[in-house]
Amino acid sequence: MAVFPTGFKTLTRREILRFVRRPRNTFVPPLITNVLYFSVFGVILGDRVGQIAGVPYILFILPGLVVLGAISNAFENGSFSIFHGRWNEYIHETLTSPLSYSQMVWAYTISSALRGVIVGVIISAVGAVFTSVGVERPLYLVAFAVVVTVLFASFGIVGGLWADDFDDLTMMNQFILRPLVFFGGVFYALENLPEGPLQTATLLNPMFYMVDGVRYGFLGTSEVNPNLSLGVLTLMAAAMVGVNTVLFKRGYGLTD
Repeated sequence: MAVFPTGFKTLTRREILRFVRRPRNTFVPPLITNVLYFSVFGVILGDRVGQIAGVPYILFILPGLVVLGAISNAFENGSFSIFHGRWNEYIHETLTSPLSYSQMVWAYTISSALRGVIVGVIISAVGAVFTSVGVERPLYLVAFAVVVTVLFASFGIVGGLWADDFDDLTMMNQFILRPLVFFGGVFYALENLPEGPLQTATLLNPMFYMVDGVRYGFLGTSEVNPNLSLGVLTLMAAAMVGVNTVLFKRGYGLTD
């Protein structure tokens, strides 16, 4: 029996082509958005802020912006792909295929995570235009990039199964995902916060550990143990893939 059966490869390929064929909708918006981020926060305000954690501010925010773009796109792709299939009722073709439920989930997860990784690379390239950036811990950077995009692709699949209309998709992105990212250490270091509720809230935010881990990959410095962060995030990603497989088996959001 093939490790990757033809049906699995076909579904994965279809999902990848779905966003690759529309680069103006997929890759241009994060490119423009991050040119603005680096221009305003890095170039215009960066000199006023000075250094954070021993590096120029524009370099400090780069890993956070990479995480922001990568997980947003992984989440958006997973949620939209599932919801669009439900909305137009073509997801039934997948459900009636000989694929196992775990293969279906992995096909959607891998394609969505890949979109997040590609966008993360694009943002890194944009950042390299504005500042000199290196990769101090490449294996950690790759590991965190894969884990966080798989995790948010999985969250996106849950969202796509749960949403009743397109407004629900927008609500999840704007009212849940974005606040977590912006209060997850993208623009500030934990040491800059006063001890108390703000610091505690940041430490309870899982986004902080993702940003800190990717920052460790780029800059080689972190505020918490990167091995512990990577271990916990890997367990969360594996658990979410398992949850999605169970949801597919039960037909949650698929057979209503």
